[in-house]
Amino acid sequence: MSTGPVTVVEYLEPVLEAEALPEEFSPSSMRRSLLILGAIVLAVVALIVLVPGLSSLRDRFAGAQPEWIAVAALLQLGSCAGYVLVFRGVFCRRMSWRTSTEIGLSELAANSVLSVGGAGGLALGAWILRRGGLPTAFIARRTVAFFLLTSLANVGFLALGGIGLATGLLHGSPSILLGLVPAIAAVGAIALALGARSLAGRLARRSMRTRIVAAAEAVGEGVDEALSVLRSRDPAILLGAAAYLLFDVAMLGVCFKAFGNDVPPAGVLLVAYLVGQLGSLIPIPGGIGGVDGGLIGTLILYGVDPTDAAVAVIAYRGLLLAIPAVLGLPALAILRRRLRDEAHDIAACAPGQAVEVLGRGTVRLTLPASDPTG
Repeated sequence: MSTGPVTVVEYLEPVLEAEALPEEFSPSSMRRSLLILGAIVLAVVALIVLVPGLSSLRDRFAGAQPEWIAVAALLQLGSCAGYVLVFRGVFCRRMSWRTSTEIGLSELAANSVLSVGGAGGLALGAWILRRGGLPTAFIARRTVAFFLLTSLANVGFLALGGIGLATGLLHGSPSILLGLVPAIAAVGAIALALGARSLAGRLARRSMRTRIVAAAEAVGEGVDEALSVLRSRDPAILLGAAAYLLFDVAMLGVCFKAFGNDVPPAGVLLVAYLVGQLGSLIPIPGGIGGVDGGLIGTLILYGVDPTDAAVAVIAYRGLLLAIPAVLGLPALAILRRRLRDEAHDIAACAPGQAVEVLGRGTVRLTLPASDPTG
């Protein structure tokens, strides 16, 4: 879930100003984060295996059905593909699919290993694009738009799921309030995002600090960019944003099935998933503990058996951490080498600039007014 566009821009500023890889993404820092994450995972496994009172959890895990675990892994790959599709649509279709995939997977790996409410991956992507030759203002504007569009998918589906549960169109909620409250919160979040444009403009006009003005202007321009993309009704971006979310929700549902448990009703699963993801705002590597506790607690609130919820969420979180990291960390290493050793096709996305693109010669590009996504 998102933490708000100003937070993202403030987090991006030092990344956009620097050419060197930010310290939190250096190989040593990433190794340290992986070690911390591994230690936490081992502690959780030891807890499940050794604590006498958790025998029911051990029995459930012992009964895992590998074919359903494989289906869950495939669904996570679908979610990753959705993320890449949105990234390429928002930032630049002139970028090769290889580059778009490497950047998207690198961002997902950063979000898996780090925990900055989703901003860690965006900051890493901003640094990659800057190293690839794109101007800072372009990156900041489109990063805010990307953040808003992916967040809009979350709150949009939360509103739909909450309304469905509150009206009875979707069954499974033990109380009308458990549908109504999330729906109202989602509508409020959408209104807040739309109002960020005017708020950012007022802040930019009143502030005397250059960095605050720059951040406010980036937020305002990012909101405009996101609205422009929505008006274009680009099917790739809309489908990608929906796939990034819904494949992930489906993976959680399949994790119930993988251990012989009943899958919660679709509306309950969707709303509980989106509300539970607020735990990712707790700054723990990989969000371990925060997301898990949020998901399990929310599922229980909606009437899911505690043991069923715990087993499914632990399995889901294991796949969610492992698959993006396994795919994304090698992609980041390859991408860094390519940025160092060859003229990169990222530069082809800079409008109005002549760039030397490997295998394509000199290319001069402009950004048509009718093409908000470049």
